[in-house]
Parts: sequence; structure tokens; C-alpha cells
Amino acid sequence: MPKEEQELRIIPVGGLGEIGKNMMAFEYGEDLLIVDCGVMFPESDMLGVDLVLPDFGYLLPKAERVRAIILTHGHEDHIGGLPYLLAHVRAPVYGSDLTLGLANVRLKEHGMASATTMHPVSSGDRLRLGPFDVEFFSVNHSIPEGLGLAIRTPVGLVVHSGDFKFDYTPVRGRGTDFAKLAALGGEGVHVLLADSTNADVPGFTPSERVVSEALDKVFREAPGRVIVVTFASLISRIQQVIDISLAHGRKVAITGYSMEKNTEIARELGYLTVPDGALVPITEIARLPDNQVTILATGSQGEPAAALARMAAGRHPQVSLRPGDTVVLSARPIPGNEELVNRTINKLFQRGANVITDQVLPVHVSGHAGQEEEKLLISLLRPRYFVPIHGELRHLHMHARLAQEMGIPRENIFVVENGYVLHFTRERAWVGERLPGGYVFVDGTGVGDIGPTVMKERAALAEAGVVAVAVLMEQRTGQVIGEPEIASRGFIYQPEFGSILENAAKVLLEDLRQSRPMGRGAIANRIRSCLARYFNEQTGRNPVILPLVLTCPA
Repeated sequence: MPKEEQELRIIPVGGLGEIGKNMMAFEYGEDLLIVDCGVMFPESDMLGVDLVLPDFGYLLPKAERVRAIILTHGHEDHIGGLPYLLAHVRAPVYGSDLTLGLANVRLKEHGMASATTMHPVSSGDRLRLGPFDVEFFSVNHSIPEGLGLAIRTPVGLVVHSGDFKFDYTPVRGRGTDFAKLAALGGEGVHVLLADSTNADVPGFTPSERVVSEALDKVFREAPGRVIVVTFASLISRIQQVIDISLAHGRKVAITGYSMEKNTEIARELGYLTVPDGALVPITEIARLPDNQVTILATGSQGEPAAALARMAAGRHPQVSLRPGDTVVLSARPIPGNEELVNRTINKLFQRGANVITDQVLPVHVSGHAGQEEEKLLISLLRPRYFVPIHGELRHLHMHARLAQEMGIPRENIFVVENGYVLHFTRERAWVGERLPGGYVFVDGTGVGDIGPTVMKERAALAEAGVVAVAVLMEQRTGQVIGEPEIASRGFIYQPEFGSILENAAKVLLEDLRQSRPMGRGAIANRIRSCLARYFNEQTGRNPVILPLVLTCPA
């Protein structure tokens, strides 16, 4: 048998060394299996970017070899990149009913409803996908129908935990299948890939039922409207809010496109129980007394276009915040979004609302395992090799430390970032080369057309603004004629500091007359150097200078 076919290659395409865009590829011989395809929220320095995708560069030349795409659950950081992948890879997609329903919403938004075939699976189902024998088992998370994977390969059993925690009293859906985990441990786990998001959190993650008690207290004491903001895919939280609202005599209105669509899908599939008359259109809330209104909204990460940010800025068409409103942030900021969230909270207070976060009451609990749960998973599965996944680098290292404390030899633990190829045979394992790749930005309809150079240019524009300079060049002599025209954006406020620009035109004209540059390139370079020096001397700033050299006939 050729050497390549005796190796299982595991390639983290996304989700290792970061929070989001989770994606893992398994390669054996000529066959590929993909697990998850998520997106990441842009970080604060990714100006103008809507989403960040995994880098599919390694997979695209091998698109015909992909046997299947498996989705572990329906959160955006696991399914949001699917439309972009399916534009290049035509492979069947497997996941639970709810996961596929939410994924299909994303495909329809992109006009790709028929891009692939979708196959629902449940805990206990088993599939043969080329050399991969995949068995599904249930895990708890903050969304129903989360699945872990037992992937039997020719080199051994690989377990992928998906996002998980051990919630013994889940609000919705099944509990973790401990019997299956124990059976897999007895079978012999060659490699364990385990969620590391909360590897820095001691103890156990509290049950979702803790949130119900906290929300009940909020609703009992709120004098007016209650606005609950959470992730659109957090179906169990939406159910809790609806149940508690009804118990307190309130109607529920939903605002935010993704929240509306996800709620609709979850109701159709039976994952949300909503009595007739419990939901009212957001346009109808003005007719109800404030103490009979609950609003479910998107925007828990401070996204500028989401419902909560529009309320905070006074731009929401149906909801104008006022004293007596209670805003519950039933979510935790994703690392990198803290600034946006805090800014939104301050604006909410400014408008008179009372804001409750999980620092005030336990109105949110994580969907990820704490350290004791991570230890329990390792003790049940007893893997030979361990790979921490899903988390920033600090999370991966802390999870690796826990695994070592649980008895896994240090040399059998692999802490890697995206792109590193992990090689496994029956007898040994090692870290191979790192594949080329990086962030793939989505900006509007453009995908991947923004790179590091554009991001640096945007940062420069944001930092000091831009100055545009237009000059005329005589076509025959290649020399400047007339006077330059200067305009700025984001540099100085012209009515108050217009003299700086006026003087800049004079300084530039004198410089061009003395230096007499010839040709478009030489003139543009002289404009940049002259004005860069002048503006730095006058303001201490370094705006981007854009010369526009126009030609005119003699």
C-alpha cells in the first residue's frame, strides 16, 4: 500500500488560534471529509469587513475528492461559510434537522438553495463516506441537536467533540450521550479533537436552567418593556424568553432578520414551542402597555447594522428607547468585540434604559465546557493522541496542559494553529508542513479581493485621512502648468483650518516651480514628498496623499 494511503492527514482550516470560522479537513489517500465551515466576526482593525472566512486554498484543487461536509451544529461560526464553500465544492451536506434548516436559510440568502443535497442525521446514525466510517453522538451546547463525531479510519478511531458542555438539565434537546463516550473509550480512541473555548474557566459550566431563574427575576421586577438581546441561533434561549414572557403576561415581538428567520425555521421543525397569539409583529407593540411587551432582538455583539445598535443610536423604525425599558444582554462578547459592545451599552444607558448583563445577573451561561468537563471527556475517551481545537492560542495551550495532567504524554499532544498538517499512522504521529493561507475577507459582494495591502491602506485612511491633489501637466513638455487643486477628507475640518490647505497649495506650487519635475510619475512623487513633509510639520499627522496628474495638450 502506498505510503500516502497509510497516513491520515488532519488539517485545521480554521478555528485554531482564534474564535470563529471553525473548519477541519480529514484526508486519507484520495478522499477528503470536511467538518464544519464557519465564519468569524471581523476584529476591530478589519475596517469595512463584513465577515472573515476560512482559507479554502488547499481544498479547492481537490474539490472532486470531497466525500461530504458534516456540520456539528447550527451556529454561524460553524455553518456561516457554507455558501462560500459550496460555490466551489459540490459535496453532500450532513447534519441534524435544525442545523440543516439554519444552514439552508444561509444558502437561500445567497441564492444557492439547490447548491447541494442535504441529508439529516441523528445521534446513533452511522455513515460510510469513502474510507471514513462516521458515527454521530449527541452533545450539549447552547443550541439543540449538537453532534459529536466518531470517525473510524484505517489508522484508528478519531473523535471530534464539536462544541460541547455537560448540561445534565438542558432546556431543550437531548443530553450528552455518556454511554456512547464510554463505549468509544473502550473501543480505543486514536485521536481526540476537543473544544477548548473555555479551557481557562475552572470548574463546570452552569446549566441553561440557571438563566431561566435570572430572567424570571428580571421580568418580575421590570417596570416597562423588556428587550432581550441574544444570538439568533440560540434557540433554547429564545424558548426560555418566550416561556417566561407568557408567564408574566407579556407578548413577544422579534426584530432582526436572522432572529426572525431562525425562529421561523425552529418552529417549523418543532424545536420551538410557541402558543398561538404569543408572538406579535414588531409594528404592533406600540398598541400594547409597556409592561406587556417583550422584544427579542439581534445585536449582542454590538454589530452596527443589528437591531440593538439601531435602538441605541435612535435609528430603529419601531423601537424608541425610553426610561423604564430594561435591556438584557443574554450573551457574552466574543473576544475582539468588547469595545463595540461596551459602546452600545453606554448608548443604551444614555437613552434611559436599564441594562443587565451577565456581570449583574446570570442572564447568560456559556455553551462550552469548563475545565472539569474537559477533564471528564478525556477520562471517558482515554485517547492516545490529543489535539485541542476551537479557541485562541492561549485556550489551546491551557487545554493541552489539562490533557497532560490527565496522563496523556506531552509528546502525544499537538498544539497547532490553522494550516499545520497533522499526520497520523497506526504507530506514530507528527506535525508536518504549514500550508499557505490566511484570512479571507468578505466585503459586500467581494470575497477574497481584499488583502493585507488594502487593510493597511484602510488603516492609514482611518488614522489620518486623505488629501487629494490635482495638477495639470502639459502633454508636450511634461511639466506642470497652472495651480494645484487640493481637497481633504478625514484630515482637517476645512472651514476652521482651511488656511493649512491654502498654504499647502502655495508651498506645493513653489516646490514644483523650483524642482520642475517632468512626467506623470516624477510629478506625483514630488507632490507626495512635498506635502507629506509640510503636513507633518504643520499638524503632526501623516495623511494619505493621492496625486492626480491630468494631461492637457499644449
